[in-house]
This record gives sequence, C-alpha cells and structure tokens, in this order.
Amino acid sequence: MATDYDAPRKNEEDNEQDSIQELQARRSDKSSGVVDEDETEAAEGFELPGADLSGEELAVRVLPRQADEFTCSSCFLVHHRSQLAYEKKGQMICTECAA
Repeated sequence: MATDYDAPRKNEEDNEQDSIQELQARRSDKSSGVVDEDETEAAEGFELPGADLSGEELAVRVLPRQADEFTCSSCFLVHHRSQLAYEKKGQMICTECAA
C-alpha cells in the first residue's frame, strides 16, 4: 500500500475520536451477526452419504507387546526400543515425549 507523506496528519485527539467511533461501529456489527448454534445439535443432523455403519462389526487382530517394544509412561503408546529416550525409576519415556 502506498503512503502519501505529504498529506496532512491527524493529531492525537482526532485519532482517539476516530478509534472510539470505529470501535462502536464494530461492536454493533458483531452483535448483529452473532448466531447462537449448538455444535452438538448441528453435528447430529450431519450424515455422510453411504456412511450407515450401525450394523458393522470391527474385526481387528490385537497383538501383545513384543519383546523389542515398550509402553511409554507419558503417552501410553507402544513404541519400538529404538524410540526409548530414557528410563527413570522403571518409567520408560519415548523420544517424542522427552522432546
């Protein structure tokens, strides 16, 4: 944006009056556009096409923790031993949580 340095400048009183007027105008604009909508209610009515999964059952094979894995005491995720940052008093911490 170009600035005209030769234009007359406003004094501090003009700036204060302008800013008060602008604030009052903004306040009236914001209150007129406020919509009180419950997000939960709006999400209940929203359905994806072909996404009726009410009769579906998930079949996931769960494997126990392997010998070369550990559970992080901070995020409780199972990681490979190569991601072990440190172990303190039996509490293992992964590199992501240690960072």
